[in-house]
Amino acid sequence: MSQKKAHFIGIAGKGMSATALLLREAGWEITGSDEGFYPPVSDYLVKAGITFSNGYKKENIPTDADVIVIGKNAKLIPESNEEVEAAFTSGKTVKSFPDILEELTTNTDTIVVAGSYGKSTSTALAAWCLKHAGKDPSYFIGEIAKDFDAHAHQGTGSVFVLEGDEYPASNWDERSKFLHYNPGSVLLTSAVHDHVNVFPTHEEYLAPFKTLMNTVRGDGLVVANADEQFAKAVAEGFSGTKVWYGMHTKDSWHPENTVYGMPTTFDLMKGSGKVATISTTLLGAHNVENIVGVSAMLLEKGLITPEELVAAVAEFKGVKRRMELLTKNSKVPVLEGFGSSVEKALSAIAAMKLRYPTRRLMVVFEPHTFTWRNRDAIAQYDRAFAGAARVYIYEPATQGATTHAQLTQEEIIARVRAAGVDAVSIQEPKAAVEKIVSELDENDAVLLLSSGNLDGMVETIPRVVEAVFA
Repeated sequence: MSQKKAHFIGIAGKGMSATALLLREAGWEITGSDEGFYPPVSDYLVKAGITFSNGYKKENIPTDADVIVIGKNAKLIPESNEEVEAAFTSGKTVKSFPDILEELTTNTDTIVVAGSYGKSTSTALAAWCLKHAGKDPSYFIGEIAKDFDAHAHQGTGSVFVLEGDEYPASNWDERSKFLHYNPGSVLLTSAVHDHVNVFPTHEEYLAPFKTLMNTVRGDGLVVANADEQFAKAVAEGFSGTKVWYGMHTKDSWHPENTVYGMPTTFDLMKGSGKVATISTTLLGAHNVENIVGVSAMLLEKGLITPEELVAAVAEFKGVKRRMELLTKNSKVPVLEGFGSSVEKALSAIAAMKLRYPTRRLMVVFEPHTFTWRNRDAIAQYDRAFAGAARVYIYEPATQGATTHAQLTQEEIIARVRAAGVDAVSIQEPKAAVEKIVSELDENDAVLLLSSGNLDGMVETIPRVVEAVFA
């Protein structure tokens, strides 16, 4: 039998590249195309022996491809992309990457990690704990995790851990991605309203999570954050076995005797019984919560022992861009938080306040996601930066600006100032970096918040800060 071949249009995306790696490990020959390739994803593809083309052209599609996988990037539609148009008119099978994952998870013990925040860290931690314990799980992580050679792997073990995104699967399939993943178990971290461009109301946002509960096997397990009211309400709709966790859920899985620092330590409790003492280098209360949720899932399923859990968590380095220290030799620490939503911004600021309680917190923020840029969601700025001494606000991203009621930089700054936070406008990156660094002193701490790259300032700010405050 000849080797199966798949071609990925939009292969540089994290989900697309991860799926390509899974098929490659399963023995498929993979080709792909995209408009830009950057490390580490490009390195992963090269290491896996995957051939890819820069730019979209109909000639990129191999004549002998068995399946063509198309991503959901805004430019990946037939009307504006000749390669996509050629795919749909080729007569070949066209799928989304969630379609592929649906096939790969058909006969696995699948753990889907879902929620409006905490997904990437929790998915990576669950996979790491199993790997550290020698279980060789399969995994699909939506971001770049520091503890792995790549963000996806086809393991020999029975467990498949997947980050479950609620965003639509493709440009022709409005179902949420996670509804394709054949969940045997679900870890539900949260269900706070997000992606307002796709789900205008909170009820619309909750609908796929409720459907997800109905797709869990009857003998499956749902582990849900009881401290987050919407996650709790969604999980209560599951008729099978439910387990609760949270920072304050005293009758189920929770932490006690937490001492924040480097490392942070806490006692992992199940009700009134102590299970283990955990040590972690991850920052913030939100990561303690993530660890408790993952611990509940893995221990309730009997996949690892408490001793294996303790050893794995102590060595877990986390996910890139999640409270990552970007300066190594500086009196002023610069960290990056993944600022794709208000809840993530708040948890990142809280983590900074815990880690650097005596320092003035300076935040550099880019309104990058549709949710941050949507005028209908402007009220989120009333609480987004509570605890920050000053927020430097960059210009909103422009991709897709005409598809919704786009906020202006001036409107955002006015709203943040009205909430009592010192908000400063920044524009051109070089001038912005000079301004920010000139206003720092050695008793400050800097938090970069964006789901983009602040037009390169994610790299330049730490470098300049290190040079000035060495």
